[in-house]
Amino acid sequence: MPNTRARELRRNLTQAERRLWSALRDRRANGYKFRRQHQIGPYFVDFLCPESGIFVEADGAHHEDEEQAWYDYRRTNWLKSKGYRVLRFRNHDILRHPSQVIDAIEKALVETAPHPSRRHR
Repeated sequence: MPNTRARELRRNLTQAERRLWSALRDRRANGYKFRRQHQIGPYFVDFLCPESGIFVEADGAHHEDEEQAWYDYRRTNWLKSKGYRVLRFRNHDILRHPSQVIDAIEKALVETAPHPSRRHR
């Protein structure tokens, strides 16, 4: 069941995912809302900003494996075909350079979606 899978993924965040979630949750990224371990079609994305259509992936070393890289490529292309934009960061970078990662995410948000305070309700 999808909701069960999402709950399981949220309970078992990696250290890098926890660090990133701490920076993105509660509209901490310039007021943009993020959801974690959100399902889009058959896939779960690490963090999704519904307002911008951007999702952020925290990639561990296993993403360098050829089979995993091919899966990521197909998954990313499917999500792009649905209008989403992916931002991928290596766990190493999230843990060692968190402010640079957050700056890159915030820059992409500004380029993609109006600031939440400027949206018409």
